[in-house]
Amino acid sequence: MCQLRAYLYSNCSTCRKAKKYLTDQQITFEEIPIREQPPSLAELEQMLAAYDGDIRKLFNTSGQDYRKGDYKEKLKSMSVKQALSALAANGNLIKRPFLISDNTALVGFKPDQWDSHFNNG
Repeated sequence: MCQLRAYLYSNCSTCRKAKKYLTDQQITFEEIPIREQPPSLAELEQMLAAYDGDIRKLFNTSGQDYRKGDYKEKLKSMSVKQALSALAANGNLIKRPFLISDNTALVGFKPDQWDSHFNNG
């Protein structure tokens, strides 16, 4: 998995900003629709490790599916495996954009963080 994979949702303004950033920086990436094709369990595990095991960082806490599914409460009693399985099964639950490669693991779009990663990484 050498190439950067960008899991995006076309109706998400933050994802559009992230895509523009990558394009403007001339960063080659594969765009994947996160709702139709969520990241694999292996990719989710890699991202979780990059965020020091904080599973909440991978969840789209402002999304409807998160609220409807009462994940704020559920996460307190779910195992990591159960939480990752829920994410892998429902791309709407995943914080986006979700960028992953051998040396990249970023969720959400924070231009300063991305600048640090792509210009010094």
